[in-house]
Amino acid sequence: MKLAVFDFDSTLMDGETIDFLAKPLGLEEKVAQITHRAMAGELDFFEALTTRVALLKGLPKSKVEKICSSLPLMNGASEVIKGLKERGYKVICFSGGFRTATSPASKRLGIDADFSNVLHEENGVLTGQVGGDMMFGFSKGDMIVRLQNLLGISRRDTLVVGDGANDLSMFAHADTRIAFCAKEVLKKEATHCVDTKDLREILKII
Repeated sequence: MKLAVFDFDSTLMDGETIDFLAKPLGLEEKVAQITHRAMAGELDFFEALTTRVALLKGLPKSKVEKICSSLPLMNGASEVIKGLKERGYKVICFSGGFRTATSPASKRLGIDADFSNVLHEENGVLTGQVGGDMMFGFSKGDMIVRLQNLLGISRRDTLVVGDGANDLSMFAHADTRIAFCAKEVLKKEATHCVDTKDLREILKII
């Protein structure tokens, strides 16, 4: 058995979930600027996440679910998951984003499990608070080690794919590290770089 772990936003999905959620509030540009700086490694991930989610306060949960159900998947997402599974990989999604987005997409793509964060809501409205599995810069690294131990998979048999600074911690625990249309900070730690928006390129690498 082998392990493949994908980031979600701007990797399996074409864009950033939180930017889509900010759009109805007229805050897309403000949130996108914070997202960009966090992914470039200029901001602490936890602070950037909580700051951006606070801006979503008041958004109806039904609106969140509607937006998340129609997020655009990255070109080649279905094919790469299918191809990896045919090659004996367990495929997992790690996201500093939200389960409202990762769970439907993972089900659609046939991904084995997703680990992400939960937007807190009261009476059907977002409170501006967030909690979950992927809150910190170190979270993906912490989780991948636990999965490797649980499944008995070595770093040699681990493939990781991401685009931003919060993927660095999982890159530290895999021998095959693919920077996908990534920020420079992640490319420096990658074994392979894919600079075209087509996840099928990964199948050529493995």
